[in-house]
Amino acid sequence: MPSIYDDNHRQLQDRFDSRALADTLEFATVNPLIDDAAKKFIEERAFFFLSTVNASGHPTVSHKGGAPGFVRVLDSTTLVFPSYDGNGMFLSMGNIAGDGRIGLLFIDFNTPHRVRAHANAVLVHEGALLNSYPGADLVVVASITESFINCPRYITKQASAEPAPHVPDVNGDAPLAEWKKIDLLQDVLPKRFQNLADNAGGTITIDEYNEKVLRGET
Repeated sequence: MPSIYDDNHRQLQDRFDSRALADTLEFATVNPLIDDAAKKFIEERAFFFLSTVNASGHPTVSHKGGAPGFVRVLDSTTLVFPSYDGNGMFLSMGNIAGDGRIGLLFIDFNTPHRVRAHANAVLVHEGALLNSYPGADLVVVASITESFINCPRYITKQASAEPAPHVPDVNGDAPLAEWKKIDLLQDVLPKRFQNLADNAGGTITIDEYNEKVLRGET
């Protein structure tokens, strides 16, 4: 497996006298496979952070959540996860469609620990795999290039391990997102979400939505 370091990393390692340490850590922790410990950890998570690259080569990062087990490790080099309904921008999924390089960061905030992975990913638009995720628009299949753990000492203990209430249930049903009730958005929502606000408490203004965000009611 080629080194994860390039000249830019080496210059900083030499500046701070950490080249030998970096080489040892690469040898000891960087794995081209997902081992049993990483598989267990990944499949227990209710969320992770996903980085993707756009057509200009610029990275972005997003939060992806679901019920524990929504990220599945199919084998030692492959994991999959769903893309549930979002804001319709499809930034992460569009980036994957154009440039499949991704980074994944799995964190346990309760017992500080984290696993990082790099992969090449593709989108699945139909079939049994997509059908196995009720409520998902797409499924991402990621071929792992390396995975490794990082020191957890700066991880703060503050996140809940419970999945968000808007994660689709076993039938693919989920509560209407609060932002989909905003009056200014009603005419531009995808048709499947139009006219649903009336049965979910009615429309709200953008100011009312922002107030809900600050109160943690979204």
